Amino acid sequence: MTDKNGPRPMPGTRPATDSTTAKPISPQQQRKRELEEYLSRTRTPEDRERYRQEREKAKEQISSTLGEDGDCARRVVFTRASDIKPRPVHWAWESRLAIGTLALLAGREGIGKSTIAYDLAARLTLGTLEGRWKGEPRSVAIVATEDSWEHTIVPRLMGAGADLGKVLRVDVVTAEGSETGLSLPRDLLGLEGLINREQVGLVLLDPLMSRLGDLDTHKDSEVRIALEPLVAVANRTGASMLGLIHLNKSGGTDPLTLLMGSRAFAAVARAVLFAMKDADDESKRFLGQPKNNLGRTDLPTLGYSIEGVHVADTDEGPVHTGRVLWGEETNQSIKELLEATGEAAEVNTATAEAGEWLIEYLTSVGGKSASAKVKSEGRHAGHSETALKRARTKKRIKTEAVGFPRETFWSLPGVDQ
Repeated sequence: MTDKNGPRPMPGTRPATDSTTAKPISPQQQRKRELEEYLSRTRTPEDRERYRQEREKAKEQISSTLGEDGDCARRVVFTRASDIKPRPVHWAWESRLAIGTLALLAGREGIGKSTIAYDLAARLTLGTLEGRWKGEPRSVAIVATEDSWEHTIVPRLMGAGADLGKVLRVDVVTAEGSETGLSLPRDLLGLEGLINREQVGLVLLDPLMSRLGDLDTHKDSEVRIALEPLVAVANRTGASMLGLIHLNKSGGTDPLTLLMGSRAFAAVARAVLFAMKDADDESKRFLGQPKNNLGRTDLPTLGYSIEGVHVADTDEGPVHTGRVLWGEETNQSIKELLEATGEAAEVNTATAEAGEWLIEYLTSVGGKSASAKVKSEGRHAGHSETALKRARTKKRIKTEAVGFPRETFWSLPGVDQ
C-alpha cells in the first residue's frame, strides 16, 4: 500500500521512525527493535540477562569493523580479470628469488644460512647479483635478533665485500622510547615506509619466526596473519623478503616437511631455498631449491663451502669471520641428496651395530672364527653380510685363508693366525 508520501507501514507494525527524534530509521534497525520487543515479552529475566551478556560479547568482537553509524565498515568488492594487466616475473636473484615475493632460506644450525644470506645481500648492494638489479645497487634491510651486529653481522658483510652504507639495521622504538624488535604484522606500515624511502631491494628476516611475536608459529591461521600482509607489502614495494628458518628435529627426505613450525610457512612463501651438508664430506655443502612457484623447478643444486677470512684489525685485536666460497653444481635435487644422506646414515648405523656384535662374538670364541661361521651367527643376530664386511674393515679384523679346500678365518687384531 502506498500514498503520495511513499510506502505505508503494514497494519499492526510500528512506523519506521525513532520515537525520540521522529527521524526515519532503517529496516534493519526496525527489525532489531521488533526482535528485542518480542524477546522481552517471551523470555524469562534469566533468559534476557543471558541474551544481554551474549550481545555485549558479540559487540566487543565486531566493534573494530563497525562505523560510527553502526553499519559494517567491511564490504565485499570484486575486480574483473579483464581489468588486471598481466606482468612478467622479475628476479632479484636470477630464477631463484623473485622480486616482490616472500622466500625462505632453510637449514640446520651451523650450516651457513646467515652467511649465504649476507653474501646475497652484499652482492645486491654492489649491483653484482645476477638478476633485475645487476648494475643498479640497492639497499638491504636486515632484521636480526640471534647474532651480534658488532661481532657477527658486520664482519660477515665485510667478508662478502658489501657496501655497508647500503645495509640498514632495522629496529623499532616504542612510544615510551624503548627499543624492541620488529613484530609482524604490527610494524608493517613502518617497514613499508622504510622500503620506499631507502629503495630497499631485499629485506632479511633472521630468523623469520622471531618476528611473529605472540602468534603461535605452529598454527596455520596465526602464521598467515603475519605472513600474508608481509607478502602484500612485498608486492606493493617490489622488495624481496627472505626469511631464514630452522629445521625441526624429525627425520625425513621431504625438505618442505622438515621446516620448523606450521606448514603455512612453506605454503605462503613462493620459493624455498634449502641448505644441507654433503653426506660424504661435511666440509662440502649444498644449496638447492625444493620450491619455486614462479620459476624453474629443474635448477641445478649449488655447491658451497665456508672459508675463514680476516676482515679488519681493531684496537681490540684482529677480526675474523666466515664467507661463502661457491663450488661446483650438481643435477641432483635436494630431495635426492637428502635421501642419499638418509641412506648413508642407515648404512653407518648398521655398520656400527654389526661392528659391536663382531667384536663381542670373536672375543667370546677366543678371538678367531671361520668366516662362514661368523656370517651365519651374524645373520641370526640380525646383521647382513654387507654390514659385517664393512664392520670387519672398520674394526680392522684380520682375515686368513688356510688348508685345502681353502677356508677363511676372521680374527681380532693381536690374535695369532
